[in-house]
This record gives sequence, C-alpha cells and structure tokens, in this order.
Amino acid sequence: MHNVWFDSTLAWIGAHPVAAGLLVFLIAFCDALIILGAIVPALPLMIAIGVLIGMDKLSGPYAVTCAALGAFCGDGLSYWVGRRWGDGLRGVWPFRRYPRLLERGETLFRRNANKSLLIARYVGAVRPFVPAIAGMARMPLTRYVRISGIACLSWAVVFLLPGWALGQAYDAVAAVADKLVLALLGLIAALAIAWALVLYTWRWFAINADGLLARALHWSQRHPRLGKVVRSVVDPDRRESTSLLLLACCLFAFAWAWAWLSGSLLASGGPLLIDHDVYAFMFSLRNPLADRTMATLAALGSAPVLAIAFGTATLWLLWRRRWKAALHWIVAVAVGLGLTEALAIVVHMPRPPTAATGFGFPSIAVTMTTVVFGFFAVLIARELPGRQRVWPYLLTGVATALVGFARLYLGAHWLSDILGGMLLGAIWVLVIGIAYRRHSERSFWMPPLGWTFYGSFLLAAFWYAPRSAPATLALFEPPPPTRSLTLAQWQAHGSGAEDVRFDLEIAGDIDRLRQRLQHAGWQAQAPADWLAAVGLLDDDLPANARPVLPLALEAHPERLLLRRADPRDNARIELLRVWPAPARLDDDTPLWVARYDTMQLRQRLRLLTLWQPLPPVHALPSDLQALGSDTALKVRLHPR
Repeated sequence: MHNVWFDSTLAWIGAHPVAAGLLVFLIAFCDALIILGAIVPALPLMIAIGVLIGMDKLSGPYAVTCAALGAFCGDGLSYWVGRRWGDGLRGVWPFRRYPRLLERGETLFRRNANKSLLIARYVGAVRPFVPAIAGMARMPLTRYVRISGIACLSWAVVFLLPGWALGQAYDAVAAVADKLVLALLGLIAALAIAWALVLYTWRWFAINADGLLARALHWSQRHPRLGKVVRSVVDPDRRESTSLLLLACCLFAFAWAWAWLSGSLLASGGPLLIDHDVYAFMFSLRNPLADRTMATLAALGSAPVLAIAFGTATLWLLWRRRWKAALHWIVAVAVGLGLTEALAIVVHMPRPPTAATGFGFPSIAVTMTTVVFGFFAVLIARELPGRQRVWPYLLTGVATALVGFARLYLGAHWLSDILGGMLLGAIWVLVIGIAYRRHSERSFWMPPLGWTFYGSFLLAAFWYAPRSAPATLALFEPPPPTRSLTLAQWQAHGSGAEDVRFDLEIAGDIDRLRQRLQHAGWQAQAPADWLAAVGLLDDDLPANARPVLPLALEAHPERLLLRRADPRDNARIELLRVWPAPARLDDDTPLWVARYDTMQLRQRLRLLTLWQPLPPVHALPSDLQALGSDTALKVRLHPR
C-alpha cells in the first residue's frame, strides 16, 4: 500500500536514473565532510537507496560507484583541510568550543593510522574527523589514497546491502504484511529514539559536568538566598555533586516540558491535533500479528509484572537491612501510583475511540513503568563502575518506550497521555532520587539486587504477558460501524470500504458462506500466528502447509480466510479474504466485504518463502459469482 510520496519518488528515480546517482554521490560526499558529516543521517539514507536498488529502480553497480566516489571525495576534502590548516583547526569553531570532536578521532588515529581510516568509515561519531586528522598528521598522500579508496568502496557496499535486501523482499512483504512491517519499524524507531536520548544526554553531561558544576557554584555565590538551595544539592565537598547536578538539570528540563504539555492540553480543552493524527496513523497500522505482539508488550507495564519485580527487590533490600533504600523505594512507587491515580480522576481527558473505561491522562502504565525502572536506576547506577552506570537508565528508556508504543498502537491512550506519563514519572523519580542521593551513602554491592529485580521482571513478563494478550486485545477491539444502510442503499452503492481492494460484498451468515465455499473445494485457514510466520523460514515445509499472512481492514483481521490449491500448479493457490464491512444494514443482517487473489509461492533472499499475490484476473471464479443464487446470502459483485 504505497503512499503518494513514495510512488512519486519511485517515478522520478525511474525517469532520472543518472540524476539519482548524483544524489547518491552528494549524500555520501556530505556525510564524509568534516563537521557537516556529523549531522548528515547517512545510514537511513543509504538504506533507502539500497531499497531502491533491490526494487530494480536504480542500478546497483552505479549506486555503489557513486556512493564510493562521493565518500572518497568528501574524505579527500577533509584530508586537505587538515593538511592545509594543521593544528590551527583547534582554534576554529566548533573545535575551539568542543575539543573532544577531534580528540576522539586522534585517540583512534594514534593507535594505528592505517586501521583508523578503515574503522572510522563505519563509526559515525569519528567518520568526518579522522581524514582531517590524517591530514594534520601529514600522512603521505599515496598511502592515504590507497587506504581511503578501499575503505570508501567497502563502506558503500556494506551500507547499501541492508536496504538492497529489504528492497528484494519489498514486493512480497508489502503485498501481504506491509502494516506489520511498518508497525515493527515504528517500534524499532521508538526504541532507537529512547536509547539515543538517554545515551547522548548521559555523554553530554559526562563531557560538560565540570563546567556545569563550576557555573552552578558561581551562580550560587552571586545569589545568596537561592544559592543555599543550589549548594545543598551540588556541594563540591560531596562525591555525589556531579550526579546530583545531572539529576537536577534533568528535573528542570522535564518539569518545563510537563508544564508546556499540560498548558497546551488545558488551552485546547482536549487532545491536541497531533494526538488525533498519531491515533489515526496507529489505527491504520493495525495488523493481526502486530496486535498480538503489542498486546504482549503492553503487559510489561501491567500491575502484576511491575508488582512482582518491585516486591522481590523490596524483599531483598529489607533482607539486607538497607532501610533507607527500601523506604525511598516504597515511597517512590506508592506516591507515584497515588499521584497518577489522582490526576487521572481530576483531569477529564476525552479518551480515544478504542480505549476502554479506566484509561486517561496520564497513562498509569507508562508512569509506573517509568517510576519503577527509573528509581531502580537511580538506586543502583552510582554503585556501578564508570560507563556501566548508563545501563540502568538505558533499560529504563527501553522499557518505557516498549510499553508506551504498544499502548499507543492499541489505541489505549493519546500521544499526550503517553508523554505525560513519561514526564510525570521522570519528574517524581528525579525528586525522590535527589532526596535519596543526598542522604544515602555508597554502602552495598549492587549486582545481586540488579539480578533480583531484572530477573524477576523478566520471569513475570514471560509468564504473564503472553497469557494476558487475548484479554488485552478484547479491551481494544475496533468500534462497531456506526453507519447504517438500507438494503436498497447497499445494493445500489455498496458499503463504501476503500482502504483495501475488494471484489464482492456479502450480506448474510458467515458460517453459511464458509459451508457453501467448502463444498466447492475451498479450505478455511486458521489465523496465522507468530509461530506459523516463523515457519516460513523452513524450506522443507510443503506448499499446502505454508500459511498466508493476515491483513486487516480498518483494524479488523480477516473473519474468514479461505484458500484453494491450483490443480495445475502446486506453487499457486486461490485466496478469499473476508472482513466485517465498515457499515451495517439497518435490519442487523451481518455485512461482509471480500477480496479474491491468486497467490504464487516465491522465495526471497533465500530465507523467506512467501505467498505473493499475482496481478488480478479479469473475472472471478464461477463459484464466487454464483454465491448470489443462495437464498440465504445476498451478494454484490464489484467490477475488476
């Protein structure tokens, strides 16, 4: 299901293949340039180009050549800049303000000059700077050209390969599981954003902590009254001053974001425009396989899972007599839950159409996931050595992103509910975290506590989440159609379903339809789950046992999926998908829409063997056309 922009892009590239190669050259060239390369998103752009190669819209050798030449020229210009200016670059912005931009590349270059040029090609943080450092170090030009040429060519091939693989499978996957792929890509994007926000925030503070601490102390000296509060948090004589400053800065940022979001919601009197847009987009991604996955992930923030993890960690702290830690831990969770429940009662936010009673602003599940994981990160992070301290915070970001995206996908909350839950949970974690860090000493060994908390969480999640998925999905069933048609209106104009191509509409009992077609040789396929989908990797699975992946119409999975083998070709089947119609008849007769396809079994990437739709035939089979002769069914055919 292509959108207009994607189709227009493909059409332009097909009409201008040479110009497309120049665009590939410019992307690789800009990615390699000193300074500019640090902000160019090369990886997603190269993957997109690879997809076009896999779809035969762009020549592979031509694209690889353009990418390699662009990278080689960009690296060469950076090398010339480094050779021309030498150490004078250190006094030029941004290197004067951010000297670590060059320091990381220099550290890599000193270890092994030749290998550094090869390694830097694949590491975005140093890729634009190492060629300049090679120029500053006066690396011989002939040696540089030889190594840079090899690095750029290998980089072009490696960075284009993932997209090429996706492009090879695009036609097959887009035809049968495009919404599933988009939903999973959205989940990956949410995890990547959460991971990047936590990681880069941590790194930025690690680099600038001393400067921020000095500024905070200088400001406290200039403002004696408020300065007392600042000095109580960032006392330079305390070992915890740097981490407390980090928590205080994050608290200020999250509090400002919470105030802005709350003010925007109060000003609008309800959900924001972006809330409706995101809800509509997520609703369009509903797919039976993704539904089950998201329902399972949503359960990670449920009360049973979080309570088991919280309870086991609390028992460990009490057993080890860590009274302060246990007290702050209990207060963090209890007050966080009470605060969220109180806000959900006080703030009357209209719920999404698919949300059941009990869901509102902010999301309790997201808030409590943030509180439980967030305070536990505050509890154990400072006891970990060096860079390992960021890991508990990264796990907090991942857990919150998983729960938030899953609930957003299911339609349990608006985007504002999810963001509000994250911000509220983070604010409370930072408040209680600062209080704990100021009054607690580093005194106990954390690995057993970490294994206890994360291990019990995983065990509870693996036990509870899959079992709760059916009940969760039942809460978020798409609403029944509200548009009512008379029989005459339906026969004259149809039900108006447009999101998925269909060939006939049926009014009547679906069991009667199944029986009628089974007598004609059709067989009903049970809904394919993830276990069946994984079976597509099995080359020895016979064609008649290979499932057809499900599709959804307006978030409704197929209510009936019928298939019939082609006697002339074992690798071809006929398929009929039947969904609930987006309208209903006024006499309460069930109304259905159906689509007929012929499917060919094809292998993609030597990994997946999928049923791929063939171009539509001009006429429906006679047994489908004859359904109208059954007095118990009324059928409306659509021209093909």
